[in-house]
Amino acid sequence: MLRVKLSIVGTILVLNTFVPGFAATYSNGTGTTTFDVSMKIIANCVISASALDFGQSQGVLNTAVNVNTSLSVTCTNTTPYNVGLSAGSGSGSTGTTRYMSGTGGNTATVAFNLFQTAGATLWGDTQGTNTVGGTGNGNAQPLTVYGQVPAQTTPMPDTYRSTITATVYF
Repeated sequence: MLRVKLSIVGTILVLNTFVPGFAATYSNGTGTTTFDVSMKIIANCVISASALDFGQSQGVLNTAVNVNTSLSVTCTNTTPYNVGLSAGSGSGSTGTTRYMSGTGGNTATVAFNLFQTAGATLWGDTQGTNTVGGTGNGNAQPLTVYGQVPAQTTPMPDTYRSTITATVYF
């Protein structure tokens, strides 16, 4: 009879060892350690821009055409930045003197200006001289670009274009 009792007890112990959810408890002591969790935030800025369209039905350029668009700058908190605008891809463009070029074989150009404020302070790409500065706060900060096609001799009908590169320096 003793032999049978040991078998039953041994079977119960074996079954308890393999039962899912069975958690053993221990009372012999504990051991601990620590580990670091870290991340480094670096100064960073992202810039985006919307197109500037002077219109698709301009006729004679005998008065100024004024429009605006926006840039968005998102920089890490407390990061100082400057935003510069290139001369553009139009033939003859340099510094803050900008032109839109005709397409195909049309070599005519249309002069235009980009301003930091409506009609004043040309916007260029020379830091400390004609760029727009700010300090990041972690959120998108909008900047307005004021465009103007001044009155000028009207070139032949065509689509005139220039590509401006907006750069954020930080």
